[in-house]
Amino acid sequence: MTSSAEGESRRIGLLGGSFDPPHIAHAILAQELLETLELDRLLIVPAAEPPHRDVVLSADTRLSLTRALFEGVEGVEVSDVELQRPGPSYTVDTLDVLRDRYPAVRIVLIMGADQFAVLDTWRDHGRIAAAAELAVMRRSGEEPRLPPGIGDIDYIVVDVTRIDVSASQIRERLRTGRSIRFLVPESIRSDIESAWVENNTC
Repeated sequence: MTSSAEGESRRIGLLGGSFDPPHIAHAILAQELLETLELDRLLIVPAAEPPHRDVVLSADTRLSLTRALFEGVEGVEVSDVELQRPGPSYTVDTLDVLRDRYPAVRIVLIMGADQFAVLDTWRDHGRIAAAAELAVMRRSGEEPRLPPGIGDIDYIVVDVTRIDVSASQIRERLRTGRSIRFLVPESIRSDIESAWVENNTC
């Protein structure tokens, strides 16, 4: 379905996050999004400096681990677009880069309902809505809600499987010396454990 020529995919999804660290829920979610949104490609974009949260692992480490997680997964590309510029990783800036890179495609910005509810705190949120189609992930049957006063924004709702695995849960287990087996793919478990030690977070 995807053209072999760079930039000619018809519909590209953008899923950003801290991936601190990446885990099995990220992998399952990516596959669901590819199928449900009928994407030609899904770009996974680890944030270099997330503006709304602190991170433990370095940007380079999170990028490397995320690339390892999705290695060989058809239709998924892990992008370093936010590591290529200094300062906080604002979504609007990433969209500007991607629209220049892929001028003929539709970009679908994917976010959780929790992020959607605070969209008014995002830099240039009005321009974000104009630059991409918004796809909001609904969990537990709850309808996404826009923050008050933001005005009308077109968006679509995507139902995804709820998997109660989080990066903060994994970090807490690492901090207390408990196993993260089965919470992350076995192929990257030792790398995550080593990265945790190397970042002096034990």
